[in-house]
Amino acid sequence: MKRVALLGMPNTGKSTLFNRISGASARVGNWPGITVDLMSAKILMGGHIAELIDLPGIYDLHGFSDDEQVVRHFLEHNAIDLVIIVLNSTQIDRQLSLALQIRALGLPSVLMLNMADEARRGSISIDIQAMSERIHMPVAMISAKYGEGFQAALTLAAQSIASSNMQLTLEQINSRLQADNVLEQEMESIVRDSVQMPAQLTDQTTERIDKVLLHPWLGLPIFFAAMYLLFQFIFTAGKPLQDGVAWLLQMLRGGVLEPMLAHVPTWLHGLLLDGIYNGVGTVASFVPIIILFFLIMSMVEDSGYLSRAAFLMDALMARLGLDGRGFVMMLMGFGCNVPALMGTRVMRSRNLRLLTMLVIPFSLCSARLQVFVFMTAILFTPQQAPLVLFTLYLMSFAAIFVSALIFKGRYANSEPFILELPPYRFPTPRQIVLRGWQEVGYFLRRATKFIVIGVVLVWVLTNFPSAAAPASNETFAGMIGSFMAPILTPIGIDTQLAIALIFGFVAKEIVIGSLAVIYGLQGDALMHLMAHKLDWVQGMSFMLFTLIYTPCLSTVATLRTESKSSAFMMLSIVWSLVLAWVVSFVFYQSARALGF
Repeated sequence: MKRVALLGMPNTGKSTLFNRISGASARVGNWPGITVDLMSAKILMGGHIAELIDLPGIYDLHGFSDDEQVVRHFLEHNAIDLVIIVLNSTQIDRQLSLALQIRALGLPSVLMLNMADEARRGSISIDIQAMSERIHMPVAMISAKYGEGFQAALTLAAQSIASSNMQLTLEQINSRLQADNVLEQEMESIVRDSVQMPAQLTDQTTERIDKVLLHPWLGLPIFFAAMYLLFQFIFTAGKPLQDGVAWLLQMLRGGVLEPMLAHVPTWLHGLLLDGIYNGVGTVASFVPIIILFFLIMSMVEDSGYLSRAAFLMDALMARLGLDGRGFVMMLMGFGCNVPALMGTRVMRSRNLRLLTMLVIPFSLCSARLQVFVFMTAILFTPQQAPLVLFTLYLMSFAAIFVSALIFKGRYANSEPFILELPPYRFPTPRQIVLRGWQEVGYFLRRATKFIVIGVVLVWVLTNFPSAAAPASNETFAGMIGSFMAPILTPIGIDTQLAIALIFGFVAKEIVIGSLAVIYGLQGDALMHLMAHKLDWVQGMSFMLFTLIYTPCLSTVATLRTESKSSAFMMLSIVWSLVLAWVVSFVFYQSARALGF
């Protein structure tokens, strides 16, 4: 099988091109010589079956950032048949150096100049034939977003695949890379001979929008207002879909499963219906909201607005010992904390990485989102629920800011923050669907893996010893809850909620499934019962604790892997538990003192 590496600078549309080539077949895998996972996909390229690997975006092979080291180690430990280099056509005068470095390594390569549509709008003309002759590799103009020139570029790549693959040693990589001043002179010569650029590049639409969205006083209020409207839309549009899925699941249980399992042993009936079906079904009813969340966040992320958010927040983040990139990682954490933690590799300062990784787990991830949607639907009106949800997001930022202030002295850094603002781009429907499907697929695979095991364990704990009444204090779950009561009672969390929180250590997706198993109900029946058992103060205290306390096992494992420090991982766990208890205690006791 041929091996094709996709390489380019950040924000050049490399991931968009990867998604267009791979469709929905991408997977995450381990590779020899590197400690991180990379996206890859098996594709048909010409007459070859090839594996396409999406390498991290880098600026320079000379660099010492983690991503640059990952690329060098990949080239050192893996034989390569072709390198597809992706550069931004509108910034070719600054990015061509990366293609010259790859050429110096002697690897078979194709240069794809992306964003051809933006280059035309900016009156940039590139003679790809002249550039190909000067750079000694095939060159193609494409727009990965719209598919322009896509098939012709793939054909060019298929023709360029080497008959035998090449593998370099680290010594060869270091010795073949030319000095920076030589590359700069050659790059200037190639650009001068093959690229025509206007005296001044302008994008009037971007400039007009930025005058409002990047306004010194209005920029941040507009950003938070936009986030609130986003959550309002997700909750409003997703609630009917959620109710529809819950109704279908209830009909399936009553009309099909209960008659089918009517004659099986009582314990098996309880395990299958009250345990696995109720737990998994309750989580499944929230999938429409999770899908909406990922689709909309993919639109926001691909539009270029998150880069503006990083720019707006940089001054505040600097006071906290962080920078604008950290803010973007926190926003990424709204989807899942794991890729957000991995994204900190772009930071070259270890202290900055560690401080950013310490606060990212406080980002309200999609797994927590389903817990909060469930609880707000129980305890608040449809008008109040989006505001409560937005408040929890603000509390997420508050936990991040407080933690950064407390630990910034321990992890001091002086790395400068450099950010290039891309023009605004509205992603195509295909981009939105592919990106959303990848995120949702990851969520479902992860949720399925943990939830089935989790709900079975919860059922066992709440139904044994067999002589005890289900979910009573005499069961194993009740004993555990009673043991934790002195700690959790002051924050309004009862035995049943305590059991759900324990399993939330494994994965937050299990929390709602656990409640369904504990009470032996699902859907509306579960929501009505909990509405009678809890008031809004208890529910809010539970949500605050769930928001802040220890992240899931996947996040904890990623913290250990990325920091390469067990002590740092333990610091993150202990600090999140302490902060969660203090916040919930202050809220709960204050609310009760005020008579709520």
